[in-house]
Formats: sequence, structure tokens, C-alpha cells
Amino acid sequence: MLERGVFGVQEIVRRSPRTGRAATYQVLRMPDWANVVALTPDDEVVLVVQYRHGIDRLTFEIPGGVLEPGEDAGVGAARELVEETGYTGEAPVKLGTVHPNPAIQDNVCTTWLIEGARRTVEPQPDEGEDLEVVLVPRSEIPALLREGRITHSLVVAAFHWLELCRASEML
Repeated sequence: MLERGVFGVQEIVRRSPRTGRAATYQVLRMPDWANVVALTPDDEVVLVVQYRHGIDRLTFEIPGGVLEPGEDAGVGAARELVEETGYTGEAPVKLGTVHPNPAIQDNVCTTWLIEGARRTVEPQPDEGEDLEVVLVPRSEIPALLREGRITHSLVVAAFHWLELCRASEML
């Protein structure tokens, strides 16, 4: 496997379950991720604005990141929230899990809800992270999605999970 920082590239042979034909593919071996929708007591969403090298622009996102080896995803979500924003809150509640890109990646991203979020400490972002914390009323999130101001697919999925869980009264 070819190691490239946060991921490895592995060449594999897979056989089609439908045709039986074998082919060679490259798979990105990546650690699992956790992200968190953090809501303040005033029903504001804790967002981060950060620069993304792949698209060379700033994005609106929810806090999140790579899980440490063996780390529970809920613990990782709470850790990412405090590191990136300085906010802490109630115990994380799992909203849902997605495969970020199952065509080429082997990892999962789990979205968590943390309610009662309040700034309690100074943020401690990772070296290389350039973050600005922004509070946005939850009622404004649909407009940010429609207007294309929130475009990160995992963030879009996170807000979908939040609404699905609220609509089904799981929360």
C-alpha cells in the first residue's frame, strides 16, 4: 500500500457479484471520521468557516474530523467540537452514518448532535487548520443550503440526518 499522509492507496482485484468479471481498482484507505451538529441553547448552529485546498475557497461547515485509532465516534465528535470551536455541550447523540465515497474510499463518517453547546474554552485547532467560528440560527440553515453557501456533501448529509431524526421524533 502506498501511504500518503492521511490516507493510503491500495490496488485491489475485485470480482463483480453480477458478472463474475475481475478487475483491478485503487482504494483510498482512510480512517473513519466524525462530525457534529452543535446547537446552542438559543437554537443556533455552531459552524466553522475554513479554507479548503481542494477547491481553493472558504467553506461553511460543521466541526468534525478524523477519529483517533480506537476512538469512539461520539467521543471523537465531542473532541473535534471543543478543539475546533471551544464549545462543549450535552452528551453526543448519533444522527446517522454515511460512506463518504464508497466508489474509492473504505471509511465511514458518523454525524452526531450535541445540544446545549456553549463556549467554555479557547479553541485548539490542528496545525494547518484556519478556522473562524460562526453561530447561525438553525432556521437559516435551509437557506444556506439552497443558496449554495453550504456545499460540503458531509455537512449537507448531516443536516439531512438532523431533520430526519427530528421529523421521526427520534430526538
